[in-house]
Amino acid sequence: MANAVELYALVRDELVQRREEGYDVDVYAARFAAIAPTPEAATGKERQLEALLDELATAPPPTDFPYGEPSTLEEIRRERPEGPRRLELPYGEQELFERIHGAWLGRAAGCLLGKPVEGWSRQDIRRLLEHAGQYPLRDFFPWVEEPPADLAHITRRPRHWFAGAIDRMVRDDDMDYPIIALETFSRRGPEFTTADIAMTWLSRLPYLLVYTAERVAYRNLVNGLEPGLPTATYRNPYREWIGAQIRADFWGWVCPGRPERAAEFAFRDAALSHVKNGIYGAMFFAATIAAAFATQSIEEALHIGLSEIPQRSRLAEAVTNVMRWSREDQDYETTLDRIAAAYGHYHRVHTINNAALVVAGLMYSRQELEPAICISVMGGWDTDCNGATAGSVIGALRGAGALPSKWVGHFHDRLESAVLGYTDSRISDLAQRTCALARAQLVA
Repeated sequence: MANAVELYALVRDELVQRREEGYDVDVYAARFAAIAPTPEAATGKERQLEALLDELATAPPPTDFPYGEPSTLEEIRRERPEGPRRLELPYGEQELFERIHGAWLGRAAGCLLGKPVEGWSRQDIRRLLEHAGQYPLRDFFPWVEEPPADLAHITRRPRHWFAGAIDRMVRDDDMDYPIIALETFSRRGPEFTTADIAMTWLSRLPYLLVYTAERVAYRNLVNGLEPGLPTATYRNPYREWIGAQIRADFWGWVCPGRPERAAEFAFRDAALSHVKNGIYGAMFFAATIAAAFATQSIEEALHIGLSEIPQRSRLAEAVTNVMRWSREDQDYETTLDRIAAAYGHYHRVHTINNAALVVAGLMYSRQELEPAICISVMGGWDTDCNGATAGSVIGALRGAGALPSKWVGHFHDRLESAVLGYTDSRISDLAQRTCALARAQLVA
């Protein structure tokens, strides 16, 4: 049995999750308030909270929800729009390596850019930058000796995350997961399964360095649940949060010009811990990245990404809206305002709101790394994840040689990781291994 405080959080978050899925949970919410109005009141109420959590898991599904959001690959494909499932690459092997290397580097740059302000609001990020005289963001975050008092926690972040002190890509879960995918794909090849992903987690990734949906799924694995729907849904109110989306990039890298295959690989990975929009975020960005290797336009790549997810999903609606707003609005600030108004009710690490910010960053990027990652990060919420995804797309589109040294030169080809066997890797070596695997997919 989980402890009282954890059970309180699980019930609280499950109520939110069910509401977002269209369920009527008012009766359950009233019972929850009566059982434990505060976390402190949950002590001694563990069995009642567990019973309520189990009841929520079997609540009657909504009958009037306006979205169609399945969680199996077959059903997802039935709900997706028409789109190109395979594209030809108009270049050879050397350019492919440049693009894959660029994707690894772009992901690292965006991730580290957002790392100092992870979880911050857009307003607080702007206040810090204006205090430092560096708004809008155009470089890695400045080290501020005396920030505003309520933002002073930034000085507790390591100095080498900030401009002027960066000498490598530091460890972050957003960079651990491409390595996990690389390791799994290297061992198992294109026939890998969700269970293979699970085995790599258990053997290579420390439990305390995974979070939200991933931590729940990891615990479910250790407790004997089968990888897939059981691990993704059992007492997992975080199943539509951003975790699977941040694991998606490698599947696009290893499937250049193959958006359908990239989305399928991302599905197999995501299904370990996520459902519905949690899965779609992974499939959408994997397909978008795969398309970016073969197109000349960010907008075209995004449209191809949309063709791999259910067109009546909340995520597809959000992406379509942001693309339209980005064409209508005079500046990205207006679009960020509209995203906050429409999707700010989601948790700061939910898939939908964060995907919207990445799409805005890409739409306003002019296909350049700097505006893509800076706009994505200035939007707030899960800043390191959003910067990483935006940077990966641009890197795949443009290649390593097009990425400014101010963003990628400070890494000195080094990437730290918590993944066993990869604690200090050369980014170029990881890109070479990825490229070799991608070449095999091109002829498959």
